[in-house]
Amino acid sequence: MQPDQLTASNLSPLTPAYDSILALAPYQTGKPIEELTREYGVSDVVKLASNENPMGCSPRVTLAITEQLGQLSRYPDGNGYYLKQALADFNDVKVEQITLGNGSDDLLDILARSFVGADDAIVYSQYAFVVYSMLAKMQGAMDVEVPAHRFGHDLKAMSQTVQDNPNTKIVFIANPNNPTGTQLEQKELRQFVASVPSSVLVVLDEAYIEYSPESNNRALLDEFDNVIIVRTFSKAYGLAGLRVGYALSSVAVAELLNRIRQPFNVSRVGLAAAAAALADQDFIEKTRQMNDEQMRWLEKQFDTLGLGFVKSHANFIMVEVQVEMEDITAASIHQALLEQGVIVRPLGAYGLPNWLRITVGVAEDNLRLIDTLRSILSED
Repeated sequence: MQPDQLTASNLSPLTPAYDSILALAPYQTGKPIEELTREYGVSDVVKLASNENPMGCSPRVTLAITEQLGQLSRYPDGNGYYLKQALADFNDVKVEQITLGNGSDDLLDILARSFVGADDAIVYSQYAFVVYSMLAKMQGAMDVEVPAHRFGHDLKAMSQTVQDNPNTKIVFIANPNNPTGTQLEQKELRQFVASVPSSVLVVLDEAYIEYSPESNNRALLDEFDNVIIVRTFSKAYGLAGLRVGYALSSVAVAELLNRIRQPFNVSRVGLAAAAAALADQDFIEKTRQMNDEQMRWLEKQFDTLGLGFVKSHANFIMVEVQVEMEDITAASIHQALLEQGVIVRPLGAYGLPNWLRITVGVAEDNLRLIDTLRSILSED
């Protein structure tokens, strides 16, 4: 049975759920390499679907993890003292302004559970991270999607939407945005924050900030108590498998978030790895340089292939697969790539059925992608 077919009447009396939960569909993750190998027997797989760092992680992380192996029977520091201190120094904030999470998704969930009730609303942009809508449904709240402008956030329209919905509690803004890669100007974003009531939390999801440091809106924390910045170690830092994220906010907001946060939501290994990763900014600079070079190369290849794309400020690019023949779609191209061992992300769930999101890989991975894509398109 599909999730959208569930109703209270066909659920067991022992499995009650809110109507809004019944309307949810499970989050679709990028297909794992192991699954593709099982399905198609492909051993040489290139995964460009989940925006992971193709360079891996800093060598310092490997050492930090090794040093923790003798302590795995011990609970982690529930307060994350050393990682919080490192993050406070790095971001020029107080330790009391930091909340740690099991990845940034955990923090988004904590925010919704802390501040949003059934009579409230969450506002977000069309083509923004699908989890924002899911969080509203999980809370039984109203999810208000604002039409995008050129695949990005229309902040003027979002400000008006907040004014039209006085029960708005949270506005989620992804910058750079996932999956479109668009970026907001700092001046425009500041004007937006100033335009909404101080009782509305503006959550800036900066999961890809390391790829676009000019998008850093840390200064807004000094001016607005209702701004919360959420970041992750899963992308540029290469720790997706360990799940570590953090939020920067006012001391008052952080104090509330830490009441909801599970006491050991970040593992001992995750804490040590994140602190080591943060200390190696040379690795982040190399990651950013590689991404920039390969992004420019991919853009040229897509131009050559006649494929449209949206200018991206992250480590992925959204590509339009628009072929005159009716039987050639983004879904069919995605499937053909899978069968040849190249994993990308279809965007039908985002209302973008003609588009694919492709992670920027290392040169070898990107060449494999383009050669395979060219072969598929020439066959058709």
